[in-house]
Amino acid sequence: MTDLSALQAWIGRRETRQADVPAVLAARMAALLDCDTDTRTGQILPAHWYPMLFGETVPQRQIGADGHPVKGDFLPPVPLPRRMFAGRRVQFLRPLRIGDAVGKSSEVISITPKTGRSGQMCFVTVRHEISGPEGVAVIEEQDIVYREAPDAASQPAAGRPAPPPERALAPVITLSPDPVMLFRYSAITFNAHRIHYDRDYATGTEHYPGLVVNGGLTLLLLWDYAARLGWRLDASASRNCKPLFAGRAISLHAVSRGAQRWLLARDDSGEIAVEVQVTEVPA
Repeated sequence: MTDLSALQAWIGRRETRQADVPAVLAARMAALLDCDTDTRTGQILPAHWYPMLFGETVPQRQIGADGHPVKGDFLPPVPLPRRMFAGRRVQFLRPLRIGDAVGKSSEVISITPKTGRSGQMCFVTVRHEISGPEGVAVIEEQDIVYREAPDAASQPAAGRPAPPPERALAPVITLSPDPVMLFRYSAITFNAHRIHYDRDYATGTEHYPGLVVNGGLTLLLLWDYAARLGWRLDASASRNCKPLFAGRAISLHAVSRGAQRWLLARDDSGEIAVEVQVTEVPA
């Protein structure tokens, strides 16, 4: 078993970046989501579009075999090859406008090794703050999970417990993200993780059954679903439960569990792949 104790030295490591809110990326987000949002300079950026900002822009020589930036600079050098987003908690504090000068500060706040059914894992949590001219606009805590390399004979994890009782709040939307949608989202966010566009790598190296739908894309689709329902999000806490794959149907659900509102993405077997607890801006 790999000793991960030395990674604790990365807790507290920080980085900062400066940029603007580019109209061209806002226009591409509108195109990806098939909406007619005004994306001219000076317009308010829809709050849930913030992931288009600050895509990783490391030099090509610093890209690893999986398409991600090599580890050991800002992120710890976790010696486990398979990387996925496990979830994120977001607070939407104030709007950003297209053309605004913005900054992003990031800090590694926890590193937690674990052992699960699939072997050794390591969870790294990073806190990001995105600020505009009026102060902090978005606070995000992002959980990244690193896993051991799978083999072709790996068995799927056991199913999750049944969710608590739910009440539907809106009609279900069904869609099938295709490789073109995955590519366009990856291009907007400058995400070069090969499992999203290189089928040979996804199936031959990481032993997925096909191209993996970006976890960020699924969350974006759920947030956009909520926005079309008229929900104005104040906070969001999401968990990625299982991967989704290009060309397979995904259903989006808005439900209540007791007094709480949830957004769910289910796969073509009806199992929850992503679940998001949301709170809305007070009236």
